[in-house]
Amino acid sequence: MSEKEKMLNGEFYISWDKDLAEERRKAKDLLFQFNHLRPALKTEGEEIIRELFGKAGDNCWIEPPFYCDYGYNITVGDNFYANTNCCILDCAKVALGNNVLLGPNVGIYTPEHAFDSEERAKGYERALPVEIGDNVWICGGVTIRGGVKIGSNSIIGAGSVVIRDIPDNVVAAGNPARVIRKITAQDRMSSNQ
Repeated sequence: MSEKEKMLNGEFYISWDKDLAEERRKAKDLLFQFNHLRPALKTEGEEIIRELFGKAGDNCWIEPPFYCDYGYNITVGDNFYANTNCCILDCAKVALGNNVLLGPNVGIYTPEHAFDSEERAKGYERALPVEIGDNVWICGGVTIRGGVKIGSNSIIGAGSVVIRDIPDNVVAAGNPARVIRKITAQDRMSSNQ
């Protein structure tokens, strides 16, 4: 089994494998192009993202700079927006639904290095997927680790560190992030006017 196959299966693999390193280099070349486009060239930026990502829905926009490892493990739905300095280490699948908003400096990190120092020194790591539902707002400075699911319609407060699943329709915040409260009809702007 190749190191890439191990990586995609969630098994321990050697991250500096030459084939994986070449795939990361190709992604970095596309990211260099994307991150250095003039702001007026939005269409060209979308074309690069569509080439880089496994899937990108309609009306997908990412503010540069943006960083990822491979790109092909990232799928985003319609009306996706990521603010500046987003970093998605996509050694495993990262699936983001429709109408997902990422604030500035959001990091989604699927890989984790081996805990044993000798294994870690040899380059062993594994990657766990991340799934984010529809209509989710991830505020600025949030860190999301691999193996986490964030439910639809939820909000993750600024600066939070998400290390466990978050259900649908809640506000979660903190380090580690925990559910603060449910989102209710009282949260609708029309009910407050």
